[in-house]
Parts: sequence; C-alpha cells; structure tokens
Amino acid sequence: MRIDLYQIETVRIATEQTALLDEAQQIIMSGNKLSRLEQSGVLHAWQVLVENAIGKSRQLLKAAKEPVPISAYDSFDSLVRCGKISQTDLEQWNSVIGLRNRIVHDYMNIDMKLVIQLIRDKQYLFISDFLCQPIPDLDLDR
Repeated sequence: MRIDLYQIETVRIATEQTALLDEAQQIIMSGNKLSRLEQSGVLHAWQVLVENAIGKSRQLLKAAKEPVPISAYDSFDSLVRCGKISQTDLEQWNSVIGLRNRIVHDYMNIDMKLVIQLIRDKQYLFISDFLCQPIPDLDLDR
C-alpha cells in the first residue's frame, strides 16, 4: 500500500475508534455505567487503536531505514533509539501494548475498572495523536 494511502486509512481508523471511545467517556462522565456491550466495544476500540499504532510504528521504522522488529514492544523501543518518541512515551506505549495483549490473549483477566479509568481520563488520545501525525515520505515503490 502506498504510504499516503496508508496514512489516510490510519487517520480514518483512529478517528472512528476515538469517536467511539469519546462516546463511552461521555457515558462514564455522566455517571452512567457502560453496558456489557459497551464495555466490549471499548475493549475492541482500544485493541484496534493499539494495533493501528503498532503498524504505524513499523512504517516509521521503515521510513527511518531501521530494522523492523516482530515484537510491538521492540518496535517502540526502536523508535526511542532513532529519536522518533521519547523514553517517557515508551513507558506509556509499553502499558497500552500490555493492555492490548491482555485484551487479545488474556481476556479473562481484564480489570474493567482500570479500563474505565483509562477511558475516563482519555488516555486513548495519546494513541490517537500518534496515529494522526504524518508519516515521513517512504519509497512509494515498496
């Protein structure tokens, strides 16, 4: 996929998932509880946002002509080494990747109170902001 089209799609997905999480945040802030269906939607939106960010991290590494690791954790660690994100950001990325991994692989042990707090505090905007930043030009023949 051409990098310009990849970026457009990345932003589209980030915008859609962020809007869903904003809706959930409004429900929470109004003092209402999320239904089980809404909780499931929140988890899915979080998962999609983080997976989208993992994909973008790999595109940024390609743009920097850096090796692209298999591990999401290693991808973001490499972004720190090549100066694309800060060490402080890395700690936050490790946390969001950890929650994504739990959603996908350890779904019986998700602390919904923690997830609700993350949504209440709009922690997902960190991911969305990353996704909406432009990607430096890549070789479009790839």
